[in-house]
Amino acid sequence: MTGDLTMKIKALLSLSVMTGALALSACGSNGGEATRNSIRAVGSSTVYPFAKAVAENFARSHPDFTSPIIESTGTGGGMQLFCGGVGVDTPDMVNASRRMKPGELEKCIANGVDNVTEIQIGLDGIAFAAAKDGIDMNLTPELVYRALAAKPYGEEQTAKNWSDVDSSLPDLPILVYGPPSTSGTRDALKELILEKGCEANPDMEAVKSRDEDEYDQICTEVRSDGSYVDQGEQDNLIVQKIEGNPNAVGVFGYSYLEENADKVRGLRMNGVEPTYANISSFEYPGARPLFIYVKDAHLDAIPGLREFVAEWANSWSKGGPLAKIGLVANPDDVAAKNAAAASEFPSLTVEELK
Repeated sequence: MTGDLTMKIKALLSLSVMTGALALSACGSNGGEATRNSIRAVGSSTVYPFAKAVAENFARSHPDFTSPIIESTGTGGGMQLFCGGVGVDTPDMVNASRRMKPGELEKCIANGVDNVTEIQIGLDGIAFAAAKDGIDMNLTPELVYRALAAKPYGEEQTAKNWSDVDSSLPDLPILVYGPPSTSGTRDALKELILEKGCEANPDMEAVKSRDEDEYDQICTEVRSDGSYVDQGEQDNLIVQKIEGNPNAVGVFGYSYLEENADKVRGLRMNGVEPTYANISSFEYPGARPLFIYVKDAHLDAIPGLREFVAEWANSWSKGGPLAKIGLVANPDDVAAKNAAAASEFPSLTVEELK
């Protein structure tokens, strides 16, 4: 596709319903049949089961539209695809287990994705879990940081067993299966747990004032000596790993803990169980919001995209279909604000993300 044609398509996408549809029909990477009638969403493995459920409900309630395509690429990978541009060869939506970063929106804008709508679909928790009859611990962000940091407080990582971190913990090898660096769950692990644990040492404030890059490395870099095992974007594999090893700990979204409650159990954090009630009240330290982002230029060009977003808003209530599979509902005021966003599609700004 030539640069002139790409620019023309981007211009067309910002016009009326019919013009937008024609623009997407005209844009294709294969030069042949290029029209895309199905909605395409990429992104978070944590949000994936919720997106699949919404897609299935959408297909049942809107048989005149093609079923959406949902891909589990990880939040970071999904953002790259989403912000790559406009047209049928780019996703309409990205699912995210963390908020979009300012730099990601800047990349979107630079690539012609000028208008993006942010919608918070609910809450989740970073759950630490073990097999039903496996290792049992009352963790804290500080203990997790000291166990998993590549260089805890800037020092060499020497802990082999949990008891090396704290004598109250089991004298068993540290073995944690968790998400990869491209995952929003990994980002949330860093921000909600590791960095909080790092901040427990008052000396880190001086490091932050002196060199923020060094501070970020010390506080969020995960050890790579085999004690933390990157298990990819498939959280179900983490469940399988810890189910088969009573000494192993897994890190994933709360929804997977609830879905597999017959196989694994949550570990306490600051004495608080990872439960629906504790996450919704933010009493549990690992509570976090989940999001979807919509490419506004595709709203009237991809058949059913507006209706699919509306299906999300119809599904996220307390006691609704998503709550039944582990999504923690937003507080009422947050739910109302995001229900409005799902129909009005306000454009997100870089300043809002800072």
